[in-house]
Amino acid sequence: MLTLFGLLTALPAVLALHMLEPELVLPAFSILLFVEAAFAVIAARFMGVSDNAEGITLWDFAGGFTLIGCAAAVLGEADQAALFLEQDGQRPTSRP
Repeated sequence: MLTLFGLLTALPAVLALHMLEPELVLPAFSILLFVEAAFAVIAARFMGVSDNAEGITLWDFAGGFTLIGCAAAVLGEADQAALFLEQDGQRPTSRP
């Protein structure tokens, strides 16, 4: 499970580094981690994983993804997130 979530985090992060402008990487990474946290919660609910089980569970992954996603959102600036959400697949020609 750890390997799967590691790949699901690392591959899109590397693609974002190569495909997006540097100021858009943190907002994209934050959104990616929130989506992964949601998938971990859904998987934990469907699998019936106890939230007080011993060892690392899907609930732990969901909490970790949320924590790191919040940190990425805080480190990024709000105008960068707005640029990311307004982007239509084209890079802006001029910056404000």
